[in-house]
Amino acid sequence: MSKTANVKAAQSPWGPDDERGALNLLDPEARADVLQRADSSRVYDLSVDYFVGMPSFQGAGDPSYQIFMSHTPQGTLVDNLNNVGDDINRHVCYSGDVVFMYTHTGTHIDALNHFGVDGEIYNGYKAEEHLGSRSWTKGGAETIPPIITRGVLLDIANLKNVDCLPDSYAITVADIEEALEKSGLRLESGDVAFVRTGRMRYWPDGTKTLGNPPGLSLEAARWLTDQKISAIGADQECVEVGPSEHEDNWLPGHTHFLAEAGVPMVELLNLEELAADGIGEFCLIAAPIRFKGASGAPMRPLAMALRPSA
Repeated sequence: MSKTANVKAAQSPWGPDDERGALNLLDPEARADVLQRADSSRVYDLSVDYFVGMPSFQGAGDPSYQIFMSHTPQGTLVDNLNNVGDDINRHVCYSGDVVFMYTHTGTHIDALNHFGVDGEIYNGYKAEEHLGSRSWTKGGAETIPPIITRGVLLDIANLKNVDCLPDSYAITVADIEEALEKSGLRLESGDVAFVRTGRMRYWPDGTKTLGNPPGLSLEAARWLTDQKISAIGADQECVEVGPSEHEDNWLPGHTHFLAEAGVPMVELLNLEELAADGIGEFCLIAAPIRFKGASGAPMRPLAMALRPSA
């Protein structure tokens, strides 16, 4: 185990008011290119369903996903809370519900305020100045724009010829380089990189999809951000390898991506269909719910294979 991770919160090169970090690398020309080259004959949904009993991170005391009916057709007839009477309530069937969940449940994106270092999040925003009673005033989920760009699949499980990488396997820089070479691709500025470990093949069995995840080593994370990616994602719960390989930091990948590099993280992606069809690059269309100030939000990423450039 390495002694220290040496991760620090960084100032944004896009100025003192920046809250988007590497998402500033999203390029209108790249967006137009991938939309033009997208094969719309098939759309891959990279998200998972939300349901009671779904696997979720509860190790630090966060709640499981819950859904409650707040209105039912029969209940509305009995209690008449809408004050329109029996005849109309027999005619109009009214249903409504309430969802209660940790914002980092299911397929979701981590906002830049999710992790910081020494009291600061990305771009030097400090807890004592920018954290209110309910949420951060900076770097929240609402600052994440719609992400429409080129996505690249780093299929490390396929590279290793396994259904799923072993528990706590630390993906190396060499692994990523070999996966790119095998696919004949390279990462470009503004791309989103999605890492496949194979864990999602076991979803929704929480005993196999959560805990001691194979994922990126800190060295691999730093190599990826050096390629100027705009966001990172994986088919497991924290993108990085767990448990931490560094004594001074329990989630060094999170602090690097979010606080040091300003790169949002997408977790619990379903990459199985993309991998099965051999899709290495794709048009990615994704956006989170605009939870103001939240440290994360559900996301539904969609992918379409890319036709070759003209």
